[in-house]
Amino acid sequence: MPLVAHTNLPTFRRLSEEGQEVLTVERARHQDIREMHIGLLNMMPDAALEATERQFYRLVGAANPIVQFHMHPFTIEGLPRSEAAQAHIDRYYESFAKIRHDGLDGLIISGANVTHAHLQEEPFWLPLTEVFDWARHCVTSTLCSCLATHALIQYGYGLERTHLGFKRWGVYSHRVVAPQHPLVATINTRFDVPHSRYNEIFREDMERVGLKVLVESGEAGVHLAISEDLVRVVFFQGHPEYDTVSLLKEYKREVQRFFVGERSDYPPLPEHYFTYELADRLNEYGQRVRLARHDGAPLPPLVEADIIPHLDNTWRDTAKAVFNNWLGLIYQVTDQDRRKPLMDQIDPRDPLGLVEKLSVTDQVPEYSPRPL
Repeated sequence: MPLVAHTNLPTFRRLSEEGQEVLTVERARHQDIREMHIGLLNMMPDAALEATERQFYRLVGAANPIVQFHMHPFTIEGLPRSEAAQAHIDRYYESFAKIRHDGLDGLIISGANVTHAHLQEEPFWLPLTEVFDWARHCVTSTLCSCLATHALIQYGYGLERTHLGFKRWGVYSHRVVAPQHPLVATINTRFDVPHSRYNEIFREDMERVGLKVLVESGEAGVHLAISEDLVRVVFFQGHPEYDTVSLLKEYKREVQRFFVGERSDYPPLPEHYFTYELADRLNEYGQRVRLARHDGAPLPPLVEADIIPHLDNTWRDTAKAVFNNWLGLIYQVTDQDRRKPLMDQIDPRDPLGLVEKLSVTDQVPEYSPRPL
């Protein structure tokens, strides 16, 4: 059901222009429909800040439960911001203090750019762990994307990610490996997901600390896993929220970095994303970029309008279905008071009553922050 435009955030206008249903506060007030409050901790860099809002809002707004979704964007200290991005945050985002006071039913945590070898060295590490600690006790379910997945698994389970030595970059085929879990029970058993990362947490390590893997790829590794209680934390290593053009824009940024000398090698093409014809055209474009760099000429233009019609989106419908299922599970167990994570009669160790059914043993370690 619909998003409610309870602030003047431009994302609401953009989504409405795309044809997505967005209610005004006045119209929502006259509907006898339950509210759900979903937070978005947006840690993405300036260039992707507003796009990330739209991507996650779009997925939440496409869900089917008879619910009005109130979205609450916020961010944390330790993330460098331009003057324009900070002005956007100051005008439209809430403070974590307000989020913590008012409560949330669900929380989405985006990825982020990193500059250090170990996550605990990042300036945003301590503010992020404060959010983790609060959400563990006060939010029904937290959904982590990519970097946030790696950070929470490191903080909560003492498991540090492994650098791959290369960038896992492209669109990869995946398979549901636990079809009995309601998060994935109604989706395609095979589907694609974009990935963009240098690091990975492997299936055997996730299972060793008690997480349950739901979706994985033979080529790209685990995409979707869930905490030992089977609902309180959802872990994505891929990016189901990506727009059709997200990898194209990322490729253009990497070409720009090469051209100005921020990277020494010319970026490879994202795997399984461009058609063979587009790949040939982009390889030829790469030769022109190298020549222009050598000769001190301007960067040749790469016109997105010539490429976008040839791109396919093979992940959006499944992403919508997974988000729909996630929000439906929250709806089943969250309390009417959004400052409480679960209804009183719900067992916090097994909120969905599925732990025994899905053969998760009682000996798996519970989420507990450990010393680094």
